Amino acid sequence: MAITSRLKTTKAKLSNLDVNQDIIKIAAIQMASGPYVAANLSEAERLIEIAVNQGAKLVALPEYFALMGFKETDKVAIREEEGKGVIQTFMKKMAKKHKIWLIGGSMPLVSNFPNKVRNSCLVYNDKGDQVARYDKIHLFGLDLGNEHYHEEKTIESGNSIQVVDTPFGKIGLSICYDLRFPELYRAMGEVNIIVIPSAFTDTTGKAHWETLIRARAIENLSYVIAPAQGGYHLSGRETHGNSMIVDPWGVILDRLPRGSGVVIAAMNPKYQQSLRKSLPALKHRTITSI
Repeated sequence: MAITSRLKTTKAKLSNLDVNQDIIKIAAIQMASGPYVAANLSEAERLIEIAVNQGAKLVALPEYFALMGFKETDKVAIREEEGKGVIQTFMKKMAKKHKIWLIGGSMPLVSNFPNKVRNSCLVYNDKGDQVARYDKIHLFGLDLGNEHYHEEKTIESGNSIQVVDTPFGKIGLSICYDLRFPELYRAMGEVNIIVIPSAFTDTTGKAHWETLIRARAIENLSYVIAPAQGGYHLSGRETHGNSMIVDPWGVILDRLPRGSGVVIAAMNPKYQQSLRKSLPALKHRTITSI
């Protein structure tokens, strides 16, 4: 798959969002979602309201925020067609009600196979309009000790990179295991924010999560919003948490080790511009493909 040939930039219709270009509050939601959609949406609503009350204009939910099932096939049973369904109605409502841009972590959408889903990240503007969709490209596989994960059994991979224009700048979308593939982020071009909703295992998270998140910020001179699942789930799975927001210099602005909560920070576009001017590494690239 030639990822770099499938870049899509969504020219979203920008609404009249009142954003102070010196300080923009951005937020990542951390959850420990369970197998019941209604309960998870209720918890997501509570956390979104906390973020909004702290001034957030851009809020990102974690991977699988609406369902962490007892078994991997549970997500197939609740998959939705794009533009329809309880989960999408919820996101549209939250974005419109709070006048925020909402990045819906990931949720299961229908695929080309009856036994699989697309693991999709949907973006809504402050009017509640869906303005972008990204389908997870890299599917997680792990056989380590007692841990076994094979996402290809229940997920159909995407094949298009997604960058969306917003009042906060260009946002590059990715999901969880994508984090391990830096070529994906290089192919996005010069984005202002990278979003990485995740449900990292505790084993791999302890070893690599922070290092990889900070690396993506540093090498792209980009803000990174990394909302994650963090805690124990009824299936017996444990996720790493440590949701964080990292600035373009690799500094962790805020983080939450475990449990449900909100990570919030101030994004300063002028600071990012000054870093890119002082250290124009993105313009110094000489190898774009091998």
